[in-house]
Amino acid sequence: MQKEITKALETLKSGGIILYPTDTVWGIGCDAANPKAVKKIYDLKQREDSKALICLVADERMLKKYVKQIPPAAIDIIHVTDTPTTIIYDDAQNLAPNLIAQDGTIAIRIPDDDFCYQLSRRFNGAIVSTSANISGQPTPKSFKEIAPEVLKGVGYVVNLHQEKTNTKPSSIIKLSNNGLVKIIRK
Repeated sequence: MQKEITKALETLKSGGIILYPTDTVWGIGCDAANPKAVKKIYDLKQREDSKALICLVADERMLKKYVKQIPPAAIDIIHVTDTPTTIIYDDAQNLAPNLIAQDGTIAIRIPDDDFCYQLSRRFNGAIVSTSANISGQPTPKSFKEIAPEVLKGVGYVVNLHQEKTNTKPSSIIKLSNNGLVKIIRK
């Protein structure tokens, strides 16, 4: 696994895109603070840049770097949920402007996955994590379902867990600083 982390880090640090296994589905990722890398993902997915993407961070300490105010309910959700849950936060900061939604929010997940944790920790930053498909196409449930144009469009394909089948993306909850909670995806 360390060899794969090292190769993925080289790609991320050079502004490239990686294809990698997450705690949910296979993801396309890049440095979440690099606007050119983020644009490459939008182009690869053929997705409008007005549709926000998810980021992964290693832990709560790293989360604080990207969100001005973390609602107390977010910490509770992070600690009690037993399924992958992405939280949309108000007042994103220190991220590529084209990654932050028009309303200033950002979707971030702390994955329960050793590879993702170590990659983000060693990268010391947020990593984009969007499903490995062309926009509008079904989310691949396994590595072998990933479209050839996605495989060809990334700088590095992580050679781990390619036999694993993941059936479901994360739940998404929006937690506003004013206390509003909205379930976006179960």
